[in-house]
Amino acid sequence: MGRHQRAETLGLISFLFCSMIAFAAMSLYIQFAPAIWQVTQRRLSVCAGVICACGVVSFCIGYASNSRSLTLKHGWWMPIRRIFEIVALSVVYAATIFLSSFAMLNAVNSLMGMHLFGGYLPAVCAGFAGVVGYITFVQAELMNAKTIASLLPLFVISGVGTAGLTTDDPNWYHNNFSQLGDRTTFAANMFNATLMLAGTCIIIVSYFAVSELITTERLQRLCRRQMQAGGAEISSAARQGAAGGRPGAVAEVKHDVGRETRHDEIPHFRVRIVILSTLLTVSGLAFIGIGVFRYTPHYIMHNVCAKGLPIVMGVLLLALPWLAPRLSKAMYVVSDLAILVCAAFGINMLMGYNTLTNVEALAGMFFLGWFIVFSRQIAAIEADRVQQQLVILQAGASLGIGDAQVIAAARSGSGVDAGAMAEEDRSAAALESRLASDR
Repeated sequence: MGRHQRAETLGLISFLFCSMIAFAAMSLYIQFAPAIWQVTQRRLSVCAGVICACGVVSFCIGYASNSRSLTLKHGWWMPIRRIFEIVALSVVYAATIFLSSFAMLNAVNSLMGMHLFGGYLPAVCAGFAGVVGYITFVQAELMNAKTIASLLPLFVISGVGTAGLTTDDPNWYHNNFSQLGDRTTFAANMFNATLMLAGTCIIIVSYFAVSELITTERLQRLCRRQMQAGGAEISSAARQGAAGGRPGAVAEVKHDVGRETRHDEIPHFRVRIVILSTLLTVSGLAFIGIGVFRYTPHYIMHNVCAKGLPIVMGVLLLALPWLAPRLSKAMYVVSDLAILVCAAFGINMLMGYNTLTNVEALAGMFFLGWFIVFSRQIAAIEADRVQQQLVILQAGASLGIGDAQVIAAARSGSGVDAGAMAEEDRSAAALESRLASDR
């Protein structure tokens, strides 16, 4: 049984277990919970929490079951780092599952009413938990950056939409989003929690995105050093390996390797990556700050986070060509257009033709949309890197040249520091990204 078929099979098993556990848990809750916890919103929150717990446990089992880093073979740091990554991804999935489930349950409850919907709640909880358990287990087995980035808008829209529909302030939209969260009601807490979870998820996804940029740059430098140091030895070995093989094989290997090494090294790469990481982290912290510090009791901190976020976003989008030069030019154009559109709407608002709520919604959706595209661009870089490495290794294998032979030839043919090259090799030679479940 192959990897994908095994993932689907185990996903079905997860569906069955999650359904049974959720049905039993929700039935016991409805039967034994005190009256204060039988209020509609609390009952729906508990149901969403049960679904969330089933999904997160299913994800953790699926993601950690194939991991090769949860051993002490390479010391304590590797398993600790892997556990941190599993917890971080679990937070993203927990936020997405809880807010999305609550939004759907609240919508169905509005249509049917709790008197009618309450009798179906255990069965609905079991069905949702089973589907979530199946999806999370399969995604955990086949995890990639595009999947994790696509989760962000789902729970943000669910959380903000639910807060807007359940608030007792019908005039909040005429002022700004801060008024929606400037209360102690359920809707305000839902809105603030959504912002805090969104900021946390931005920081987590940024960690994996920046890690992939670092891995790609290390591999580029490693391959370039090998080619510069041992070009003659590799060419000789390639000719010997191709003597009895097909014509043009040497040229193919050179073309594949040259395609991997044609780009120049990015100057000041460490400075750029630190600035990029800082800006992404600060933007996530700003989202968290807006949710933590409500306007009325903490208006100074709230304004610092709310008004500082557009500044950080503007600097990030304008400096993107310098911070991440490996991205496509279309990404830079989209970033500049986003700034121009937001600036135009801001000027329109200052002239009295628009509301601050519209400008905030536009800027927030633009940033979240940009962040998704940014993450998917880096996921595409990772996919291209893996594909190029596989092509090079396959071409070298057809000539009888293994990866170890190429590295040995490179190290033996020059005065390049072998220790530095070995460090680069150990840190970046793996084909999988940091998101891979079997890492």
